Amino acid sequence: MKKYINSSPLWLRTLYPRGLIWDIETGRPEIFLTFDDGPVPGATPWVLDTLGKYNIQATFFCVGENVENHPEIYAEVLAQGHSVGNHTFHHVKAWKTDYYTYLSEVGQCGNLVKSPLFRPPHGQITRKLALELRKEYHIIMWSVLTGDYDRSLSGKQCLANAVKHTKPGAIIVFHDSQKANERLVYALPQYIDYCLQQGFSFRKM
Repeated sequence: MKKYINSSPLWLRTLYPRGLIWDIETGRPEIFLTFDDGPVPGATPWVLDTLGKYNIQATFFCVGENVENHPEIYAEVLAQGHSVGNHTFHHVKAWKTDYYTYLSEVGQCGNLVKSPLFRPPHGQITRKLALELRKEYHIIMWSVLTGDYDRSLSGKQCLANAVKHTKPGAIIVFHDSQKANERLVYALPQYIDYCLQQGFSFRKM
């Protein structure tokens, strides 16, 4: 089993460029559910149905290619009142992609996903890219990484990761992808139930 840093402690944040958003300051018991890598058939509609049952809104960081291929699912995300964010067109890694190519990826996605929010795929961002992208976007990172995309983890472990680090203002990352679906289906409803029992509410960005 792989080891993950499931939360974003201060020492980790200092390794990244300044000005990134890792959590939301709030005086209320509220948290921010986010979903990466959609929209895709199966996973995204299931997430929408689940959120709808609880009357919860969330933020979806969308891959442009998936929006282009599944416009009807993307339209449903918007129709249900959720927020969306840019996640590049092809889900590229900033540390392995040319600067101008990366900006082009963000621009391509931005043509489809109209939003001031951006989350770098794989959690990778450079100082140069951050300085440029902050001119147009709020760069959203995370407080809690569930690890649901990792097939070596169980749904139970992903749920435990989320529960352990949840606190007011936390930004929680799940993935509405086929790769994560098995663990997502196990963990998400139980995580929502846990948070509601603890008196948390959910907000979109």
